Amino acid sequence: MKVLVSALEHSANVHLAYLVKELSEDITLHGIFDHSLGESIVDLRSTSVMGFVDAIRKLPFFFRLKDQMLELAESADKVLLIDSSGFNLPLAKAIRKRYPKKEIIYYILPQAWAWKKKRIPVLEKTITKLCSILPFEPSYYAPDAPIEYVGHPLLDEITVRKADLTPSGKITFMPGSRPGEIKRLMGVFRELRAMLETHAVVVIPPHFSDEQIKELYGDISDFEITYTAHQSLAESDFAFICSGTATLEASLIGTPFILTYIAKSLDYAIAKRLVKLDFVGLGNILFSHAYGKSLHPEFIQNEVNAQNLYNAYQQMDKVAFFNDAKRLRELLRHGSAKRMSQIIKENND
Repeated sequence: MKVLVSALEHSANVHLAYLVKELSEDITLHGIFDHSLGESIVDLRSTSVMGFVDAIRKLPFFFRLKDQMLELAESADKVLLIDSSGFNLPLAKAIRKRYPKKEIIYYILPQAWAWKKKRIPVLEKTITKLCSILPFEPSYYAPDAPIEYVGHPLLDEITVRKADLTPSGKITFMPGSRPGEIKRLMGVFRELRAMLETHAVVVIPPHFSDEQIKELYGDISDFEITYTAHQSLAESDFAFICSGTATLEASLIGTPFILTYIAKSLDYAIAKRLVKLDFVGLGNILFSHAYGKSLHPEFIQNEVNAQNLYNAYQQMDKVAFFNDAKRLRELLRHGSAKRMSQIIKENND
């Protein structure tokens, strides 16, 4: 079976790698994905986008890429779209228009419940199978919509978990994986580190060169460097984390943490107008949907300074967080790779 895949983000490809392990050898992937999984039609580094402004600048490139994927869809048995709604939803519409009977599977759905709820009927009409990784998400769709909660991929990928809150004397700092995020947060993190009498670890993406580390992180001589986020979180008493998937990872591991995020001013202004949510962190969004309260503190934009973060660290009820994190893990139930592999294999006799 030939599956056309569109997985532009690094996180999408991590999830895809676990899914591939569940698929049989007679299933071949084509399209856009990490080179470690096969021959992609594009280098994923060229698809990286930082904010609304950068996305607009790269529009011609993505239009050409969409046309290329549309041609490849003709010979594909199925289409698998993963996350990246800005590219994948227009691609899905184009495929549905040209090939009305083509089976399109969408894994890690556009967060239409957070903004642009008018997209939901479009998704219901365009996508053959909607595969949700958020247990509350199907409730936003019509009762007969082709949507299913398939589990959360992080429960396939996280192999460590804190057994208790026995102190280790270690704090982990995770300033993100994108250059802009790192540059905006590291100054605050260096100042905060000087206020803490503890062993400090900074998590750096493994693909960064020495030159990139020096440019993006500045002087990190007071930090131990690690490239293994999950293990570092499991060994730490606390963490300060840039908003993103890492915050949910810390929640599932059970490490108390504070979410921080500083966006470009224009990007933040646009997002604030479009997105109507009480929380930024996915752990908080999930937990508030289920239990009506937040899981961890969040500091955004001008709130992100060393004194605010230090105060919140001192005041946070870490035992309450640890217990609530267990409830979040139970809410998500299981990983998603096994169910996704079953969906891809269905009706392929």
